[in-house]
Amino acid sequence: MRTGLLAQKLGMTRIFTADGEHVPVTVLKVDNCHVVAVRRQDSDGYDAVQLGNGVAKVKNVGKAMRGHFAKAKVEPKRKLIEFRVSADALLEVGQELSPDHFVPGQYVDVAGITIGKGFAGAMKRHHFSGLRASHGVSVSHRSLGSTGNSQDPGKVFKGKKMAGHMGDRRATQQNLRIVSTDAEEGLILVRGAVPGAKGGWVRIIDAVKHSVPEDAPFPAGLLASGPEGAPEAEVAPEAEAPAETPAADGAVDGKE
Repeated sequence: MRTGLLAQKLGMTRIFTADGEHVPVTVLKVDNCHVVAVRRQDSDGYDAVQLGNGVAKVKNVGKAMRGHFAKAKVEPKRKLIEFRVSADALLEVGQELSPDHFVPGQYVDVAGITIGKGFAGAMKRHHFSGLRASHGVSVSHRSLGSTGNSQDPGKVFKGKKMAGHMGDRRATQQNLRIVSTDAEEGLILVRGAVPGAKGGWVRIIDAVKHSVPEDAPFPAGLLASGPEGAPEAEVAPEAEAPAETPAADGAVDGKE
């Protein structure tokens, strides 16, 4: 079981496939998603990785959290979240994850905090039909109606669908398909709608009802670092140079 990603919802748009099919997608932003901490079975009792996303101003970060980020040698993050993983999928502190952690065509589950609707009636909150528009009903057309019996049981059962606070709760949308990813811009396009308002944070994991594709990176899709790749390009010519030197010396000796 590998880690997921922490992303920010930017909004919805649409794209068109090569054959002209219209696909509604949600745009998710993965910005500086680093591993901030690692939990291990022997020391913490479970295996997990803590990811941080976004950049927070230092003045808005508490002293304790500043030390937490300083220990991991990463800049302060706006949002932190933990992902349970298997022991062979643990990552190193400071590693940065890429949107390529998910591959196009893969199914994922996306969890977020739904948009708050405030105090709502039973018709809006639970889709009740309401009372009749005539035949004696007066000034209570949108009420929920009877909530219980008389003497037996003589109470309203707990959990009864009634008016109350609507939205602003965690919800998970399962089996959403990854349309495409853009590692340079840090974007993930997911087909369909995901919970939450624009600017909200969402949690993306491999779908529990689908198998993980074989080409999905394991233990995670890490972002390649540019500065680390530069020395490797310079080392190659240096490695070839010694191989040519003996040949040149041999040619000179032959002429002499």
